Amino acid sequence: MKKIVIYLFTWTVLFSCHKNEEPVTREKETNPNTSPALAAVNEKEIPAGKKIRALVGAMLIDGKGGEPISDACVLIDGNTISDVGKNGDIPIPPEADIVDVKGLYLLPGLIDAHFHLDGSKELPYHFLQHGVTSLRDPGAWIEAYAGERASGYALPRLFLTGPHLDMPPPAYPLNALLVRDVEEARLQVNRMADQGASAIKIYFRVSLQLIREICAVAHQRGLPVTAHLEIVKAKDAILAGVDGIEHVTSFGTDLIPEPEAEKYRQAVLADNNARREGRYAVWNTIDVNAAETDSLINFLVDQQTFLCPTLGAFEYRMEKGKEDSVKVNGFKNMMSFVGKAQEAGVSVVVGSHSIVPYAPWGWSFHHEMELLVESGMSPAEVIVAATMENARFFRIADRLGSIEKGKQADLILLKANPLNDMSAMRQIHSVMLNGVWVSDTIAMEP
Repeated sequence: MKKIVIYLFTWTVLFSCHKNEEPVTREKETNPNTSPALAAVNEKEIPAGKKIRALVGAMLIDGKGGEPISDACVLIDGNTISDVGKNGDIPIPPEADIVDVKGLYLLPGLIDAHFHLDGSKELPYHFLQHGVTSLRDPGAWIEAYAGERASGYALPRLFLTGPHLDMPPPAYPLNALLVRDVEEARLQVNRMADQGASAIKIYFRVSLQLIREICAVAHQRGLPVTAHLEIVKAKDAILAGVDGIEHVTSFGTDLIPEPEAEKYRQAVLADNNARREGRYAVWNTIDVNAAETDSLINFLVDQQTFLCPTLGAFEYRMEKGKEDSVKVNGFKNMMSFVGKAQEAGVSVVVGSHSIVPYAPWGWSFHHEMELLVESGMSPAEVIVAATMENARFFRIADRLGSIEKGKQADLILLKANPLNDMSAMRQIHSVMLNGVWVSDTIAMEP
């Protein structure tokens, strides 16, 4: 009898160990019965257009990467685009207001995947003036936007996640919601979903076990999961269910030798701030052309993972008093990785990080677009990343992200052609949100 018990115990332990070593298959499908349409928390607060308008004569850049249409006509009925095409090919109702936009460039409203309010009053309003019609704050209490929403200022669509999920000691206590076990993880995800969160964000101290549980519950609720990772390998987190990666620096430990990765991991576990200098040291040593890098990029393509690089947050330029070659080279490698990833087919999206070292206040999104061009993406590819690709990341591509029939009328008009020079994105002529022209649009370069 004792032998039988020992054999059964041994077999059970071996089976359990083997089961735990198997890679986790990502659950990409959500339950249609529990997946609500993802909406901005202020959706009902945004005025809707009531007129029929025909925007006539602009060059149309549709956000999907299609060929631009010169002398285009976009017909808007209330807050919805009812028809798009060449001027003269679109029947214009006699009651429509015809708006002559000849000489301008018409694009979908920009979508910011990584915005932080950080106590900056009126910053969402200024982003809207500069063409950002939707934004996601991945890691702040939804209540933090109460003042902005009550201000009376026009605001972009606010797709909020609620505070990021972290384990103690949190890097940012004021913006963190601590989860210490599986049950807390389940409860907090469901509570945030009930409050109107349109995504869930995981921070870098969360264990792989809890990442797996958070993703499972979020996906049951129809919510995407994005993550800031530095001490959990991105590949492991993605296999556990993560849909998007915030910050190019999240890939550092996947791309350096294991002993160095563990050394960095332990340093950050001991002190959250160790990553501030350490991430540059890590990226300074990464070989962007190594086989390991190619393997990781191919994995991201296969898993259909979204990458929000936020390059502006890590930008470092050699200048007087800042002669740090490690940081300069580390940032250069970050840009090279992003360019190579996008070229291979990774879904790169645009996130501003709101306030960054080398951008004027309120213009960090446009600066990020310029950095992506510097990384090797074409202006046309960056525009797609800033509009339609971000709409896919937000799971709102059915109604936003491009200029096409049936979509909501979030539009921007530029004075210059961004396909020739990305800096033209700063030359805002006017902005439309939900079929309504935004007043007091800043019509000048910074």
